[in-house]
Amino acid sequence: MRRKLAVFLVVVLLFTWTVPVPASNVCPDAHLWSQRLFTDICWDCIFPIMIGGFPLGGDSGNAPGGRATSIFLCLCEDGPMGISVGTPIGLWEPARIVELVRLPYCSPTLGGLEFHITQSRLLGGAAEAEGDAGDKMFYNFHYFAFPLLIILELLTMAECNTDGFVDFDLMYMSELDPTWSDDELSFYTTPEVTLFANPFAQMACLGDAAMGLAGRTLDTMFWCAGNWGGLYPFTGNVIQDSSRPLVTSLAGARAIAALHRRGLAWKTMGDDALCGGYIYPTIPKSQYRMEMFFPVAETSDNHVIGETPFRWGEWRNIPGYEDYVYIIWRWKDCCVRW
Repeated sequence: MRRKLAVFLVVVLLFTWTVPVPASNVCPDAHLWSQRLFTDICWDCIFPIMIGGFPLGGDSGNAPGGRATSIFLCLCEDGPMGISVGTPIGLWEPARIVELVRLPYCSPTLGGLEFHITQSRLLGGAAEAEGDAGDKMFYNFHYFAFPLLIILELLTMAECNTDGFVDFDLMYMSELDPTWSDDELSFYTTPEVTLFANPFAQMACLGDAAMGLAGRTLDTMFWCAGNWGGLYPFTGNVIQDSSRPLVTSLAGARAIAALHRRGLAWKTMGDDALCGGYIYPTIPKSQYRMEMFFPVAETSDNHVIGETPFRWGEWRNIPGYEDYVYIIWRWKDCCVRW
C-alpha cells in the first residue's frame, strides 16, 4: 500500500511540477482592457473614410494605393434579384493584435496571463547567431481578433464585417507551431524560401527599403519588409543586431505573412474585395499598418510595414520591458447595399 502511494505521489509531482521562471522573465500586463483602450488608441488613424470614392476626414494620401477605385456605385451578386446595388466604402479599422513575447505562453494582452504549459526550449530573447558574429533574437507571437469598431458598436454594417469576427478572440499561438522556432522545418512548409531568402532577392529589396524611408511600401515585393529586413523565412528567429522595436515589428510582419501563406488571413482591399474578402497567399503589405500599443504607445499615428523606426519609434522601449504588443490596422473595402 505504501509503495502504491509513493508511486502515485511521484506521478502527481511529475505532472504538476514546473520549472521555476527567473524573476526577469515575469509576464507583463499591457493594460489593454483599461482606460488605455480609449486613451492610447490612435483614433485619428481611422481616417480617411472613403465614401463613393471621396475622402471623409483626413488625407486621401493615407489610403493604400491598392484600394477600391469604384465610385458612386458597386454591384454584388446576392439578394433576391441576384444582384445588389450599393455604395463603396473604405476605411482603416483596428482588426487584429499581435504580441511578441520572450516567455512562452505569456500574454500581456490578457493581463499578464501565463498558460501553465511553458516549455523552456521556447524561451526567447537575445543570443549569438550560429555561423557569424551577429546576434539572433527569437520571439513567440500570439495573434488575436480585435474588431474594436464592432466591439464598441461604432461599425454596424454587416457588409463591412468581412471575416465575421465580432469579439476579441485568440486565433493563433506560435508555441503550438514547430515551424516558427525551426528554420529548417519551416523550409518544408514554404519551399519558396529558397527564392526569397538569399542575397540576390534581398538586394532587390533596396527599392522597398527606400520607400520605407518615406513611409511607403511596395506590394509587389511581398518578400521584403523595407527597412526591417526580409520576411522569409516565416520564423521567430531574427538575425539582427538592432533595436527591439524593429526586431519585434519584423517578427510581427512575418507572423501576418505566414498566416496569409497558410490561408488564414484574407485580402480585404481592392475592387475584387468589395463584396467580401478572400484568401490571398501573399501578404498585401499596404493593406496593413501597425501601431505599437505596449510598452510605449503610438497615440497619434501608426506606421506601414517596413517603415524605418527612426520615423515612428526607435525610442519606444523601456528597460526591463522586452515584450511588445502591436495593434494591426487593416484597410477594408466594402459595398454597403441599398
